Amino acid sequence: MSNRLLVLLSGLLLVSALVSYVYYRRTVAQQPVDLWALVPDDAVLVAATRDHPTLVRHLKETQLWDNLATLRYFQQVEENVALADSLGSTRNSVLSFLGRKNVLTSVHVTGPRSFDVLFLVPVGSVREHRQIRTLVEALGRDARYRLGTRSYHGQELTTITPRQGGGLTYFNYRNTLVISANATLVEAVVRRTEHEGQPSIAAEFGNTDYLRLKDVDAMLLVNYRQLPPFLGVFFQPALRPDFEYLASIGDKSLLQMKLSANRVVFNGFTNPERARGSLHQRLQNQPADRLRMAEVLSTRTALLLHVAANPAALRAALPTDTTARRLVDSLATTLDAEAALCYLAVSSPRAVPARLAVVRTHNAARTALWLGQLRRATGTSPSFELYGAYQLYQNGVPRLAQRLLGPLFAPVGNGGAPATALVGNYLVLADDAAALRVYLTDVAAGRLWTNSPTQVALLEETTPVARLSVVLDTRNSWNVLLRALVEDRRAGLLRNEALLQRFPQIALQFAPADNGQYYTQWVLRHPPVGPAVASLQGNGGVGSSLSFKAGLAGLGPVLLPAPVPSRPPSVLVQDRSGALHYVTPDNTVGWSDTLGGALVSPPALLPGAFGRRPGLLLSTANRVFLLDEQGRSAPNFPLNLPDTVQAESVGGAPAADGQPARVLVADRFANLFLFDARGNAPAGWQPKRLDFALGAPPQLLRVGGRDVVVCLLQNGYIFAYDILGNALPGFPISLGARLHTQAFVEAGPTLRRTRLTVVNQHAELVTFTLSGEVVQRRRLTTWSRSSSFRLVADQDQQSYAVVRDDGQGRTTVLDAAGRILADRRFVTSGEKPVQLFRFGARRALVITEPGPAKAYLFDTQSRLVGGEPFDSSAPTVGLTYDAGANAYQLYRVVGNELRRLVLKMD
Repeated sequence: MSNRLLVLLSGLLLVSALVSYVYYRRTVAQQPVDLWALVPDDAVLVAATRDHPTLVRHLKETQLWDNLATLRYFQQVEENVALADSLGSTRNSVLSFLGRKNVLTSVHVTGPRSFDVLFLVPVGSVREHRQIRTLVEALGRDARYRLGTRSYHGQELTTITPRQGGGLTYFNYRNTLVISANATLVEAVVRRTEHEGQPSIAAEFGNTDYLRLKDVDAMLLVNYRQLPPFLGVFFQPALRPDFEYLASIGDKSLLQMKLSANRVVFNGFTNPERARGSLHQRLQNQPADRLRMAEVLSTRTALLLHVAANPAALRAALPTDTTARRLVDSLATTLDAEAALCYLAVSSPRAVPARLAVVRTHNAARTALWLGQLRRATGTSPSFELYGAYQLYQNGVPRLAQRLLGPLFAPVGNGGAPATALVGNYLVLADDAAALRVYLTDVAAGRLWTNSPTQVALLEETTPVARLSVVLDTRNSWNVLLRALVEDRRAGLLRNEALLQRFPQIALQFAPADNGQYYTQWVLRHPPVGPAVASLQGNGGVGSSLSFKAGLAGLGPVLLPAPVPSRPPSVLVQDRSGALHYVTPDNTVGWSDTLGGALVSPPALLPGAFGRRPGLLLSTANRVFLLDEQGRSAPNFPLNLPDTVQAESVGGAPAADGQPARVLVADRFANLFLFDARGNAPAGWQPKRLDFALGAPPQLLRVGGRDVVVCLLQNGYIFAYDILGNALPGFPISLGARLHTQAFVEAGPTLRRTRLTVVNQHAELVTFTLSGEVVQRRRLTTWSRSSSFRLVADQDQQSYAVVRDDGQGRTTVLDAAGRILADRRFVTSGEKPVQLFRFGARRALVITEPGPAKAYLFDTQSRLVGGEPFDSSAPTVGLTYDAGANAYQLYRVVGNELRRLVLKMD
């Protein structure tokens, strides 16, 4: 009986445990976790990201990825990601795992000279749990790593340690991975999980989620109370009070991040710091204003702290400083509500930064009067130095800028001989007369912000009015930053110079908002460099553009084969100055080549021109180029045609069957030039003169080891020549009607089995062989005297369509059987370029109307995609299809922009 009771109790306990486990998995573990509630309160910065593939693409398109790759910490993350990818089952497994998860990355100060990063990553499925377990088990089998586990407050922490040191610690909290290289940060999260319901670090911002907005790449929380300790990791301890005072403008900020062309923009709102004595308390109720003093700021400015506030609000009582107090107070009454602390560039890190205080006056004459009385009261010499129209006076009142404008303007160190000057309506005070001399020299020479297009562009892109603005020029401030850094951080700054110089202009602004918060904007900007400036795709990968300074020529975008089918192709475009630009899949200009003239036809691919790699064959009016994918010219190229030649087309045949690569050029007078890759011309091609105008560019074919040149003439005759310039047997062929089309080629091993198809102006589809036989002739549709017909092959030369223009604005596209693929009447009556694209069973047609610059895209069912045409100022577009993403990419030229658009159709 007792045994039965024991078995029954054991069964009940097992069932109870199973029910508890199922309840946990189904109820507790499935409840969503507020990631923000897991972040420890001492976080300095917290970044929230969601669409990681788009974010990575944007970083690459703006070339930020290459700059970030120089950071040592980023390199370590890249190495860990590469390792995880190598152990994973698929390529880019880490990026695929992150996908569109809401991931938090927080930065924490973990020591007087150190900081670490914490990652919070949701795990959304059993499959993802299996991926993590597989990765950890693979690391456990790798001799380079040691795996260990330990218990902390009831949670199992896993440690992965490389043999050479370092490593990371992680644990899984309700389907959320908590990961950090610093175990104390993971432990801090464990302790937070024991007190559910406590407010999160972002609780003051409620349910604000900028990631739901269009084109937002990330969201950033800034904790200003923790900002001074974080800056103290990098900068000299003497600067800590200044950091604390400036950071007291706010408590926390929540900002959205947008990568936009040549800028990174953060904007959002800041909750003010309400502690007594904070900078916000001093600036409260002060009106925001624009940066009026740009007209007197030197282009040598390295750092500007601009405050729109009445000096009375900034001033603090200095009971020990009684020198000419009544005169100083009287001078203060002449000052207006705009002041700034300005640091000038110095030539060496060992030099003391030149520092100025600039403040606007109500009345410059009254200010000059009180300054004169101060000089007399302190026994200062009335003599002055003249710089242009500006006078520099010595100043005998110690700490005058601080007494007028508050603790932010307190002098650093002993300084030299203080001085003052009036520049327009602004009073300029310097701790050292030498700094003021440098400044006045720049002002007298007109080296001012308002005269600098770069500075004007920055001011136009920042907030019009603000209460506090911080503007940094990283080029001018380089030596200032080196001096301010602690010794062990200077080498890091030098290593990461490229990243800092990437954004030479940085502006942080706080403007009062109606809800009691500050509207905050942080702009990192670099002046446009290179031939083009990129704009970005949206969050859904909707589109991107590359704007060329010189504008783009009428040649449409030429897509080059991608080495990996899933990768976007590279693109060739030419600008109006004649330069050819190679645009990488990441939407950046890889190289440019000034060809000296406009291309006469789209570039052609010449297989095997550089070993196994194809070459780009292109021609201007009298020069032929052969370039590789890096823009390097092939030996013996470019080929120079006679000055009297005006080339109209270029084609080529690769080296094969013992025959060298050949190049065929046709000019506007139906003269044909044939060369091999060394520039040699056969005897019968110097040049080959035709008796009638060409109906289409001649085609150079290689059949059974023989080179054949096929020429379609407008009068309806077709010629085929061998390498010696002799007509092949059976040629010429007369089609009995005029021709305005190219031939569709079905290659065969012999002349007899190589078939070409053309359409004449009587709507007859004619197929013939290179042995001179017409094997098929049939009428495709009706024709009239005003109509014209041409044949259009697809991008791979595997199929074709026939285009009929009726001469009255209607364009009809037919397949080889005469079925209508597209039929539309247009506003204009000119010829419309037509392109056919095939991707397996999928088909797309593009009809471009050059007059209004519109491109009409039709899908497999002959429906107009989007219901309206796309803008396109070139006669052709490019189109690719990504089977994995089930998406098309449309490339087009619009004005001076190369645009890429991702489409879903069919």
